[in-house]
Amino acid sequence: MLDTKKQWLSALLQITGPVLDALAAGKLKGRLPVSIHEDRSAFAPLEAFGRSMVGLAPWLEVDSSSLTADEREQQSLFREKAIRCIEMAADPESPDFMVFDHGGQPLVDTAFLAHALVRAPGSLAAQLQPDVRRKLAAAFRSSRAIPAHNSNWIFFSAMVEAGLYVLGEDYDILRVLYAARTFLGWYKGDGVYGDGERFHWDYYNSFVIQPMFVDLVDTFSSENEEIARMRDLVVTRSTRYAAILERMIAPDGSFPVIGRSMCYRFGAFQMLAQAALQERLPEELSAASVRCALTAVIERVMSAPGMFDEQGWLLPGVYGYQPELAEPYINIGSLYLCSSVFLPLGIKPSEPFWSAPDREWTGKRVWSGASVPIDHAID
Repeated sequence: MLDTKKQWLSALLQITGPVLDALAAGKLKGRLPVSIHEDRSAFAPLEAFGRSMVGLAPWLEVDSSSLTADEREQQSLFREKAIRCIEMAADPESPDFMVFDHGGQPLVDTAFLAHALVRAPGSLAAQLQPDVRRKLAAAFRSSRAIPAHNSNWIFFSAMVEAGLYVLGEDYDILRVLYAARTFLGWYKGDGVYGDGERFHWDYYNSFVIQPMFVDLVDTFSSENEEIARMRDLVVTRSTRYAAILERMIAPDGSFPVIGRSMCYRFGAFQMLAQAALQERLPEELSAASVRCALTAVIERVMSAPGMFDEQGWLLPGVYGYQPELAEPYINIGSLYLCSSVFLPLGIKPSEPFWSAPDREWTGKRVWSGASVPIDHAID
């Protein structure tokens, strides 16, 4: 299955490469297009960087000795770029110093950058020089000035604290507890949370809510008894939601376009990708079938002309260039949350996700007349 893994890595680096290349050179602000919603341009660089890192982090963290020589060389290069990018983003004297502390949006993408540190503590947080660590921690703390909306945003406040924790800095556990307690109260059943008190048909359970919830309880269970007690429940619900996501993948790799932020494309499958990465897939799904399902989605989305501009930057849409799908809060930087589908690149090549023979996923099996297990809800 090495060809499939190469295909995934090539796609991830094609998407995120322009962001890291520009930022490492201190030129992201000058190169990143502002072709849609130019009024969001001040926030776009942090969006592009934080969201790129969310998807790259597990691959940066995977044991390099498990990789082929070529992939090991690519990983080493991108590890160095990532550290350089953090330096450029967090240094007030840098031409690419980013907005962390005002305007609302920076809280969101400070959290995505913090989430990348949580996913790659060894290859990112531990590799920062003391002065860079200090500047990044100051940037994280400055985002506390931005109030969180009473929605999935409270996980952004919590994830910033997780980033501080990984950096070895003082953190506010109450922000984490508030988010966790609130979302337990917003649970709607069958593995799905409301984004607030009401339920919305969209992919925010996968874009933000469940991936952050799972990683927060994993991070802080050893630090807080209340969080430790809720961990199994949170994980069980995320596993069920991963099963639902897998059943949304059609035989041709297409999937329902429902709700807001669909320009994040296959980022809609972050929670399925994370369940595979963390070996928390439901019993009825094999790692190989999830690999094949996500590969079909990646191939389907990336086969569309118009996904990238002439310089290699992402363009808004689900299948190609569809600017009408970009909500007012979407800019070019926002689109890079699509990188989160590639989380399983953090799995060693010898593990079943990459090594097991191809296997059809639920949607392909059922629509070819094959036997499939009955689906069951959970409480």
